[in-house]
Amino acid sequence: MKNTRILSLLAMLVIGMLFTTSVMAQDQDKSKRPSPPAKATGKVGGAMVTVDYSSPAVKGRTIWGDLVPYGEVWRAGANEATTVTFDKDVMVEGQPLPAGTYSFYTIPGEDQWTVIFNKVAKQWGTEYDKGQDALRVMVKPKKSATMNERLKYEVTKDGLVLLWENLEVPVVVTAKK
Repeated sequence: MKNTRILSLLAMLVIGMLFTTSVMAQDQDKSKRPSPPAKATGKVGGAMVTVDYSSPAVKGRTIWGDLVPYGEVWRAGANEATTVTFDKDVMVEGQPLPAGTYSFYTIPGEDQWTVIFNKVAKQWGTEYDKGQDALRVMVKPKKSATMNERLKYEVTKDGLVLLWENLEVPVVVTAKK
């Protein structure tokens, strides 16, 4: 009788462990998130630029001034902080920024945005600390040529561009000479 109980308990323990492992494995698959991970890479001058981010969808919502309020720091993506990596020193909107990986935040405005490169790259997107800013620059958003259901970044010959809903936010990046 004792052996049967012990075997039953062991069997339940093994089944519980298998179930937990399966659930945790699904949890680790970031591609199944509502805002899946994405990456944009390219060269700007001689510098390789990589943007790692999570890509939320519009889903019929009003984004600018509502879901993403004006005048407040926004993580410029979803989930973990969006990061931008430069393999060489660069100039961002005419200001120097050393090579490295930075978390990327913005403060959206109707006519002008503050773009922030923060020294703490590995963090959850809402854990912003202004004291860790490496660089802040001002940029002008513009109406996008197309509607973008999902947030996306592009690395172009002129820098990087955030595109979401009916807006694009270009950030001029040049390789430092």
